[in-house]
Amino acid sequence: QYGQIHLCVRSLVLEKFGEEKWKQITEKAGCDEIDDFMTFHHYGDDLTINLIGVVSEVLEVPLAVVLELFGEYFFTYCLQNGYDKMLRTLGDNIRAFIQNLDSLHALLAMTYKHIQAPSFRCESGDEDALILHYYSVRSGLYPIVIGVLRAVGRELYHQEIQMEPLEITDEAMGDHGHLSHVTFKITIKDSLESSVAPMHPKKGSIPNLSFCPHMSQDLLSERITIQPKTFCNIFPFHVLFDEDLVVKQCGANVARWSHSSLNTDTILRLSDLFVLNQPKMKLTYKHILKFCNATYILEAKTSDVANTSGDGIVAERQARLTLKGQMIWLEDVDHILFIGSPRLASLNDMEERQLFLSDIPLYDVTRELVLLNQQRIAELQVSKKLDETTAELKRTGIALEKEKEKTDMLLYQMLPKKVANQLRDGISVDAEKFEEVTILFSDIVTFTNIAAAVQPLQIVQMLNDLYMRFDNLTELHQVYKVETIGDAYMVVGGIPEANTIHAMSVANFSIDMVAAASQVCSPATGKPLQIRVGVHTGSVVAGVVGQKMPRYCLFGDTVNTASRMESHGLPGKIHLSPTTTRALQDRGYQMDERGNIEIKGKGVMTTHFLIGRDRGSDVKMITLPAEAVKPSRIKIESKKKKNSNSKLCVIS
Repeated sequence: QYGQIHLCVRSLVLEKFGEEKWKQITEKAGCDEIDDFMTFHHYGDDLTINLIGVVSEVLEVPLAVVLELFGEYFFTYCLQNGYDKMLRTLGDNIRAFIQNLDSLHALLAMTYKHIQAPSFRCESGDEDALILHYYSVRSGLYPIVIGVLRAVGRELYHQEIQMEPLEITDEAMGDHGHLSHVTFKITIKDSLESSVAPMHPKKGSIPNLSFCPHMSQDLLSERITIQPKTFCNIFPFHVLFDEDLVVKQCGANVARWSHSSLNTDTILRLSDLFVLNQPKMKLTYKHILKFCNATYILEAKTSDVANTSGDGIVAERQARLTLKGQMIWLEDVDHILFIGSPRLASLNDMEERQLFLSDIPLYDVTRELVLLNQQRIAELQVSKKLDETTAELKRTGIALEKEKEKTDMLLYQMLPKKVANQLRDGISVDAEKFEEVTILFSDIVTFTNIAAAVQPLQIVQMLNDLYMRFDNLTELHQVYKVETIGDAYMVVGGIPEANTIHAMSVANFSIDMVAAASQVCSPATGKPLQIRVGVHTGSVVAGVVGQKMPRYCLFGDTVNTASRMESHGLPGKIHLSPTTTRALQDRGYQMDERGNIEIKGKGVMTTHFLIGRDRGSDVKMITLPAEAVKPSRIKIESKKKKNSNSKLCVIS
């Protein structure tokens, strides 16, 4: 099927059931690109059948109902997308409309090369009913026909149409394989009220003349005959055959095209010269009489074009001649006359078949159609290219969006989201003062000794394992990681978005980070690591420093005090300043007073150790298991730490 069908299904679901249902359908169909179908691109039937099946399943509607609904919507969709005039001029009643559908499909086949259209035939039934014979290479899709014809009756003829399937069979059609044959009984109810005037006069309004009124009586009394040679030149693409399909006469160009076959003395039948491409049926006299109203497409079996050169005939292998026309039953002689024209889509087709415009009679509109279609082909190529380019741009846009998400994720790890967005938009980020935040510093106990005892790569692996655990905890407790320098890890609560629970967030983080550190072993001793943690609450100024590699930095005495809390702390302990202690009081935390101690540069301070939380507290501590941490790539820089000759790493 062509992409037009899938776009129609998409439009139907979106209009009738909403975007949420369409998303469910695309996910269940396992085709993320289903919205990218190109109008003029041909897709396999399996994709279409699977899509319709998923629509039925998601909407919880029987498949037959979905197909019938699609049929009704498809006709309306065609009316709204440029096919309205073509459909409205097919016939002045429902029977004429159906009888000319095959001709319409033959016309569309010039644009849609891979189309496998169904075939329709009508006959009169009992009680003014209409019997419709529907043939298709696809079985089980006949409910679509019911939906389409109901919409045709309603939209074009303002009639209510009822259709009843009478018989469903599978018929062998010779070279065309098997066709699904469904016979319908069509009943037309009273016309619906409408102010629309009829497009065509009534059947009885045109006089039924048995002869031309301008013909003289003398000519009528004579029998006018046309010599076969003259007839063959006037209609160069005709074939006359009897009930046994024996060819009695053919046009001049048919004779030229099949020169080698027609020069033999053997009896030639229509099936010896041509293969029937349309309608899909056995090439028999009986079947032709049944489908006399259909458009016929005959393809020559031979592709030897006779060219006289020198002493004899030289046959050149060329593309096969295909004729499109109608079958006319000559009742008086019980013969059938096929009158057709070359089926040509472009000037290239003419060249491949060694045909010229002069080979086509002046009265034949094939001349104009070839030239007009040549222009249409050029426009179609542009449309197809535009479809492909649009689809490619959409795929590129989706890929770019995914890459943008990756870069945004990386950027948000380096800078706060609010700040990063401002910098990306070209907006300068002014320094901002925060009246109260909580800052945490931590370092690894005996890190200098560990670094001196093992290889640098082992240090990198140890820090990577440890900091990945800490990074996961920052997401969990909604605190901002400022930086890491060697074994030092710094976070802050209440920045860049100010809040009133910053002390609690950092306290919860500190409890979990001590537990997480104990899950990482020292490469030097094999024992669990211990960290010192210091926390202080106060005011800071925050801003972006640098242009080439901008960093979000904190300034103020609060930073120094938090660092002093860490450096004066004890292994495995969380050391709290007085301001942080006050911020956590009556919040369900267990704290032990350390007493008065001398803090370098700050004097004597009364500090506390954070032990944990009271049982039954409404904020639960969450410790991540070791297996929850996955390896990641890290960036390594060399840096010397004071009083040590070992190379340390900066994780960023």
